[in-house]
Amino acid sequence: MYESITLENIAATAVLTFNRPASLNAFTYPMMDEFKHALATAEQDDTVTGIVITGAGRGFCAGMDMNALNTLSATGEEEGANNLKEKLKASPGDKSMGEDYTAGFTYLMTIRKPVIAAVNGACAGLGMSIALLCDMRFCADSAKFVTSFSQRGLVAEHGQSWILPRVVGPSRALDLLWSSRRVMADEALQIGLVDRVYGADEVVARAIEYVQGLSAATAPVSLQVMKRQIYRHMNMSLGDAMRESTQLMDESLLRDDFKEGVASFLEKRTPVFSKIQKT
Repeated sequence: MYESITLENIAATAVLTFNRPASLNAFTYPMMDEFKHALATAEQDDTVTGIVITGAGRGFCAGMDMNALNTLSATGEEEGANNLKEKLKASPGDKSMGEDYTAGFTYLMTIRKPVIAAVNGACAGLGMSIALLCDMRFCADSAKFVTSFSQRGLVAEHGQSWILPRVVGPSRALDLLWSSRRVMADEALQIGLVDRVYGADEVVARAIEYVQGLSAATAPVSLQVMKRQIYRHMNMSLGDAMRESTQLMDESLLRDDFKEGVASFLEKRTPVFSKIQKT
């Protein structure tokens, strides 16, 4: 079905791979539709606990394809953006998260399963935004990150002005956005841009391993609710966040998952938790 990405299930993990290696997996407009459809497919798959996003070849994603940007500049229209709209209608994410998470790629934060970026190489512009909007970032020791916007006469796009300062702090965010300098893996780990660094040949396997660990021991509904809490509460006052957390805790105590969690602990066995409900 897809021309620019691949989607495969490995154990409890949906591995979504950007597959335009000759262009360092730069995005085209049809590729955006494929990406969104694949995420929706993985989210609805009962056998999938989490999603790993990576790139084919030596790059994660170099941003938007310059040919696509040139077309947009010349015509003012996103040519090809609607090519797959009728074919790929699936839309991922928890719609109850609200309007704040509907612009651009911010829907990544509403997906009801963990999403890990396995950054295997160059990660720039839109590619860096996608990585930042994932829940966690594992990267290869050869990976490099660059915002790139200032060197193209652009501003902080694709949600970076919101997410980047929340990840690394305002001054570091401004440094990375203003200078468009390359950040290598060791610095990325030091400033909190990524969560783990591995050898290039193992970063995807490590991300899959992390998801498999979640699948073996955690409740999918708990993962979903905690993800929702984190992103919603980033936009709430402390009091409102505490009140919502209390309500959610009360609801969790009534679920079968809580009973199963206690029973499996007492009986020293692996828990069997409920799957998240399909939308």
